[in-house]
Formats: sequence, C-alpha cells, structure tokens
Amino acid sequence: MNTSTSTPTPERILHRLDWQVIRRLDGLLQGDYRSLFRGFGVDFADLREYQPEDDIRYIDWNVSARMNTPYVRQYMEDREVIAWFLLDLSPSVDFGTLQNQKRNVLIDFVATLARLLTRHGNRVGAMMFGSAIQRTVPARSGRLQVLRIINDLLNQPRLNHSSMTDLGALLKGGLHSIKKRSLVFVVSDFISTPGWERTLNLLSQHHEVIAIRLWDPREMDLPDIGPIVMEDAETGEQLYVDTHDKKFRKRFREAAQQRELALNDSFKRAGVDVLPLSTEEDMIHAIVRFVMMRRQRRR
Repeated sequence: MNTSTSTPTPERILHRLDWQVIRRLDGLLQGDYRSLFRGFGVDFADLREYQPEDDIRYIDWNVSARMNTPYVRQYMEDREVIAWFLLDLSPSVDFGTLQNQKRNVLIDFVATLARLLTRHGNRVGAMMFGSAIQRTVPARSGRLQVLRIINDLLNQPRLNHSSMTDLGALLKGGLHSIKKRSLVFVVSDFISTPGWERTLNLLSQHHEVIAIRLWDPREMDLPDIGPIVMEDAETGEQLYVDTHDKKFRKRFREAAQQRELALNDSFKRAGVDVLPLSTEEDMIHAIVRFVMMRRQRRR
C-alpha cells in the first residue's frame, strides 16, 4: 500500500483511494461488486435442489421433507444494501512497520468499500471498538458519510496497552444493534480472548458476514535479527528473546501456524468467508482474488 508524506485527512485519503485503488478495481472487476456479496437484503425468488457448494442456511426444511431430498431457497437481491463495518481498533492493530500498520490497512479497506457501496446509493455504518465499543456511526449513504467514517477512524485514540481484547464484545454489539439483515464486515486481526467464535456464528445466522483478517508477515515468521525485546501489543508485557536461535524461530512459526489453523476452522464452522489483508500486499490483488474465489464457488 502506498502512503502519503502529507498529514492524512479524510479528503486526501479518499482522493488517493479513488485514483489508486477504486479506478483499478473498476477496471479489473468491471463493476461486478455483487460478487463480493451473496444473500443479504433479499427477496425470495425460487426453489431448487441442493448442490454441495450451497449454503446450508438456505435449505427449506419443510419442502425438503415433502420431497425427500434437500431443497434450497434462491433469492433475488434487493437494490439497496445496508453494510456495517465492525472495526477492531485494539492495540494489536497498531502493529506493523512505520510505513504501514494494520490500522492503515483497516482505514484504506473501510474507505474503499464504503465508497464503492455508497456511490450506488447503498447505506454504510460503522462500530469502532477499542477496549469497548467507543463509537457508532449510523448507516447512511453518500460521499459525506464515507468522509465521516474516515474522520472518526483517524480521530479514534490509540490505546498503548489494555487488557486482552475481547472481540466477542464487538460482535455482540453488532448482533444486538443491527436489526435489518445487512452485509457485515468484521475487520480485525482476531487476536482476542476465546469465546468470540460462538457470537460470530450467531451473527452469521442473521446477516451476510465477511471476516477481514488483518495480519503482518512478522507475526507469522520472525526474522533472524539477533537479540530483541518483544512486547505484547495488548498487555505491554515484555520478553527478551534471541532470534538467532533457530529452534525458537521454529517454535514461533509453528505456534503461528496452529493459531492460523484454529482461526480458519472457526470461520468455516461459522459459515463465514475470509478476506486476508496483509500490511505488505497490494489490497487490490487481495480483493480481486477474494471476488474470483467467491465467483468460482458460486459456479
């Protein structure tokens, strides 16, 4: 991701994204942003026999019982989309290089998707979470709404340290506050105390949920740079380690891989698709790859 040496303002950020990201996405996706979404805000259209790749949430159990074979409901998408961004702004989201932290990726993604949605008349809202839900922006449409969300994100205080993040509190906030069926983006690094998985499952039963997983390569594989002091971004706890130690780097890598497997399993059980966003990858490539994956699966 490119960064600007100028002081970031909502107008500058949106102008940069309009020119560097959204125009390129328009060309690559040819306006097919519906491939990002599936069955939100929908009207019933038809019934058809179940296929292995279908979402089991759309099985019509009454018809399936009468026909003695599974049938799923097909839906026709409404013209208007209501989208919500549930945003994790806890201390670990400030991890990354001086040039690009996970928080920067979060802001760019939210601004890009909010812009794409609102310019077609859809409404977007946001819930911002630090140690608790700190700010809620009601869902509205228009360019001004995008600038309002960017401005609120820029003005959210950075927490130096806190108790371990409870992502479940953010998900519960969304579950209790978002009444109409919506498209919900959960944007987080998913570094949290356990227990949020069940709430994610409940949220996905009421809404179309997409998990946006923020990550930095240094969280997966430690570079060999000698003795360093590692600090837990959430609690501030410090640990002296020697990254020359191959065994330590191996244990670190294996622990990261195990966490990755556990996360992917949680997303799969909740029926939630995942868009991973790295601090070192072009966001456009990540979004296009995600769209292609969903498009292929639907075929």
